[in-house]
Amino acid sequence: MDLLPGQQAAIFHVSGSLMLSGKQRLNRAFQSEAMGFSDTTTGMHGRSVWTDEHGDKVFSELSGEGFGPSQLIEGKFTGGTGRYAGISGEYSFKWQRLGAIEGDELAGRVVGLQGSARLGAPKVVSPTAAGGSK
Repeated sequence: MDLLPGQQAAIFHVSGSLMLSGKQRLNRAFQSEAMGFSDTTTGMHGRSVWTDEHGDKVFSELSGEGFGPSQLIEGKFTGGTGRYAGISGEYSFKWQRLGAIEGDELAGRVVGLQGSARLGAPKVVSPTAAGGSK
């Protein structure tokens, strides 16, 4: 959507396969889905879900200057399900467009993905004798 001269806003929804490398990777592959809002004035904000072959999920927040080619996007893990419950960490990447936009379809890929994750037990709140939380 065009706003004032030189200002644009857009919503996005992207999905695809995510392959990780390295000895200490979370998993070999995930199905990834991300959606968010990008504005040339305020930047990009979004959410992402990575799902492994067992259905366990990793959730993250995304932010950056925008969702355009070669712009740095940063992610922060906010939690997960199954073996990823209690996950924390950060990652970053750049988006690379592959080909022209056809209708509502955009082909692209992530480049320069790097970061770290820590798996940990989810926080458990234990009740007190009075029934409240400690």
